[in-house]
Amino acid sequence: MTVDPGRAGRKTWLTIEFVVLFFGLTGLFAVYLRGVSPLPFLAAITVGLVIYLRRTGFDHRSFWRADTLRPALPAILTLWAISAVALAVAVAVLRPGSLFDLPRERPLIWVLVLVFYPLVSVYPQELLFRAFLFHRYAPIFGDGARMIAASAIAFGFAHVIVGNWISVLLSAAAGALFAARYRRTRSLLTTSVEHALYGILVFTVGLGDFFYHGAATA
Repeated sequence: MTVDPGRAGRKTWLTIEFVVLFFGLTGLFAVYLRGVSPLPFLAAITVGLVIYLRRTGFDHRSFWRADTLRPALPAILTLWAISAVALAVAVAVLRPGSLFDLPRERPLIWVLVLVFYPLVSVYPQELLFRAFLFHRYAPIFGDGARMIAASAIAFGFAHVIVGNWISVLLSAAAGALFAARYRRTRSLLTTSVEHALYGILVFTVGLGDFFYHGAATA
């Protein structure tokens, strides 16, 4: 079997790039910018990613692809409902004082989370960890289980900036779910809806303090 040196070199470069972008820069942010809101950085990254994707053969329909949402909703909502009950029970048992603390104690902030969180946090994250990652790093991860794992691990590790490993582990698990959904639908709208549902659940049920450090990054 003959190995193409050019192809092998590109895969090596992409692997290094992936590690630097999703782990190196995130680690530096966690160490030197802890407590600083990542949202302005995420906004700038979003603009850059849209320009990059539009210029590099990305299927523009995947920015939205609304027709995939309705067929996916039953499965999304069923799993979400099961997760909601499980998380509510877990919080009630392990942290009873925190159960529904945000809507109970700060209803205005909770409403603002419902409205703005999907727009300023969720969609940009899906653009980065699903659309860009799938498009850019397909040469090294393919389009199956390895890509889903890479997306999930990168997404989970991004939450190290919050300062606790519970958010990292839960986000990695959620990231696998979102990556699998994106792989099936190729729709940032559909994955963003699912991501928003889980993020809002976390902030509603009483786990928001594990994902909040002055900026929503769930």
